[in-house]
Amino acid sequence: MDYLFQSLSRTKVVFIVGNHDYLKINSYYWNFPWSPNVYSLLGSELEYVDFPELGTCVYGLSYEKREITANLYDEAFPEGRRPIEILLAHGGDEKHIPINRNKLMDLGYDYIALGHIHRPGELLKNRICYAGSLEPTDKNDTGPHGYIMGTIEKGQTKVRFVPFAKREYIHMTVDVDKNMAALEIKDRVVSLIQQRGTKNIYKITLSGFRDPELRLDTEAMDRYGNILEVVDHTTAAYNYERIQRQNEDNLLGKYIACLKDSPEGSIRRQALFEGVRALLETKRG
Repeated sequence: MDYLFQSLSRTKVVFIVGNHDYLKINSYYWNFPWSPNVYSLLGSELEYVDFPELGTCVYGLSYEKREITANLYDEAFPEGRRPIEILLAHGGDEKHIPINRNKLMDLGYDYIALGHIHRPGELLKNRICYAGSLEPTDKNDTGPHGYIMGTIEKGQTKVRFVPFAKREYIHMTVDVDKNMAALEIKDRVVSLIQQRGTKNIYKITLSGFRDPELRLDTEAMDRYGNILEVVDHTTAAYNYERIQRQNEDNLLGKYIACLKDSPEGSIRRQALFEGVRALLETKRG
């Protein structure tokens, strides 16, 4: 990281340390010789780095333990040292410095750069923003990832989110109907992945109704090697009339006769489905 930072010819880098890499006694952050353009704010109380040539002061504090439940930013007021004052803040949940949006607004910073939440988001347009992580860090980090680019000129702050990530985690639902063959379902999955981007990583949920005799090979759907998981939430579309005719002299047929006229979506209709499934599995066993 330091090698990359020192290659920035016109950039000052200021960072704080969050809960994942908090400042243990033997932390490398304490003694690492950062390049001259890199500045760390490692105090557990608010401190700052001053850039008089830029008319800018950047404030922040770091984590010395994994969890901090105190509302440390509620009173984190700037000192009025420079025309432009920026706060770096990490937190936003009950175990990691809870954040009160209204109190942040009242602090008086020109911009507050937030960390901890992995997805980008605005608490106040152009003034208080989560950049999120540059790349998604796990399968639940869906949506675009990137960084915040901004300017502060003549007392006006303007920022925009810049997409950067090479790929996204995408949770995608694929609709299935009872007339579809296994190969057709696979082709639909492949087609939708082609439309959304083959570089992305997918969690696929199959939804709808399928032929009860259909056996799905979910591994065969992963043509591009980018399906993390396939969840089958389809419901077997039983032909109750046919099953009743084939079982009219036993418990299964009588059970269907009792419930088959129940309205769709009712508890009795759900009982029909669950009961037929259970009785068919018992019969096969």
